[in-house]
Amino acid sequence: MTTEEPVVIERQRPVLAWVLLCCLALVWGSSFILIKRSLNVFPPDQVAGGRLVFALLFFSPFLLKQGQQLDIRVAVRHRWVALLASGVIGFVIPAFIFAEAGAHLNSSLAGALNSLSPLFTLVLGGLFFGQTLRIRQVTGILLGLSGSLLLVFFSATGSFQINMYALMVVLATLCYGLNTNLIGRYLSHLPALVSTAWLFAFAGPIALLTLMPTDFLNRVLDVKNSWSIAALATLGVFGSGLMSIFFNRVMQLASPLFAASVTYLIPIVALMWGFLDGETIYAVQFAGMGICLMGVWLVNKS
Repeated sequence: MTTEEPVVIERQRPVLAWVLLCCLALVWGSSFILIKRSLNVFPPDQVAGGRLVFALLFFSPFLLKQGQQLDIRVAVRHRWVALLASGVIGFVIPAFIFAEAGAHLNSSLAGALNSLSPLFTLVLGGLFFGQTLRIRQVTGILLGLSGSLLLVFFSATGSFQINMYALMVVLATLCYGLNTNLIGRYLSHLPALVSTAWLFAFAGPIALLTLMPTDFLNRVLDVKNSWSIAALATLGVFGSGLMSIFFNRVMQLASPLFAASVTYLIPIVALMWGFLDGETIYAVQFAGMGICLMGVWLVNKS
């Protein structure tokens, strides 16, 4: 009689997860320059509310169709608290923070600060969501964090500097880290398109309420503002809309931590846009980007 030892096969992340991750990095890395262009016409509160309303418009046809399906209505009714919490924590609060910070920070620095999200995903996941992490993952997160700190402290002027607007972005990354865990725990059972559409069904009306007392509609109807309107619509439809579907899908294909690692790649795209827009990029920033990439590789190494 012989006994066979169980063979443990580690789950491989599908190619689709990597493809979607790269799309996320390209689009979300471009969102900071789009915020900058939107701020040429719209004040920060309108940029924040406007992008969420455009996202809601993008999802409206899907919501109408899904609302006719009994199983989806039941699923949403059972998870409405999680959907509301995720919509506010993961979209409404960060949108207003990044819009306000974007009026005072250059796009490169804002993109670099965004790299702190995986750290909060890791910490909150371990403290409150029962996630078990390997030493290699912790090392990779810390390595990525050290690279992002180089970007944080040297992006704006090439010398050590931090301000309250930078701390506001850190608060936004805390929201992202919490939201990533919320989606992974409570909403990952839903199809990505369903969960994302209903997140904005809750977040969009909140944003619309903030726009109603303002002159947002008059600014949108002014043809002289076409480029800023296009930037804001792109933020909403692609940055907040389509890419949110991709993000939820990546979490389903891989893990919340893997999905959050996109924020290591976002600063590279943001810095490249900053360079094209005339923002100065220093040698230490390139070193920070390289360290971030090493962290991504280590966290996701098989």
